[in-house]
Order: sequence, then C-alpha cells, then structure tokens
Amino acid sequence: MTQPAAAVLAEALRLDEQARAELAAELLASLDGPPDPTADAEWAAEIERRVASIESGAATVESWDDVRRRIERDVLGR
Repeated sequence: MTQPAAAVLAEALRLDEQARAELAAELLASLDGPPDPTADAEWAAEIERRVASIESGAATVESWDDVRRRIERDVLGR
C-alpha cells in the first residue's frame, strides 16, 4: 500500500462504523465501472419470465423449510 493510501486508510478508520460502511460501499462501487443501461430492463424481463413460469406450473418450487434444511446439510454440514 502506498503512503498516501495508508494515510487515507488511517483517517478512514477513525470514522464511526456507519461512515466506514458508506465509504467502503462507495469505494467498492467505484471499481464496478459504468452501470449497464440495459440491466434494469433485463432484470424486469427475467422477473416476469420467472413469475410466469411459477404461475403456469412449469417451475418447480420448494418450501423455505426444505431449502433451509438442504443448505444446513450441504453447505453448513449440519
């Protein structure tokens, strides 16, 4: 880490938790590049497709209890 970056970090660490979280979010967002202008429309279309699939009965759905148990077993090893 460069000396200027270390100085900025030291100053940032003096901030309260909320301010540090906001700063971290802004720093991470700055690495993402420009927003995709079509992303919102694409997500809306995907949501509509998924809802239609569920409503038509074409999609297989699981209860949250079943999903949680599978996560606990497969991912958490419980």
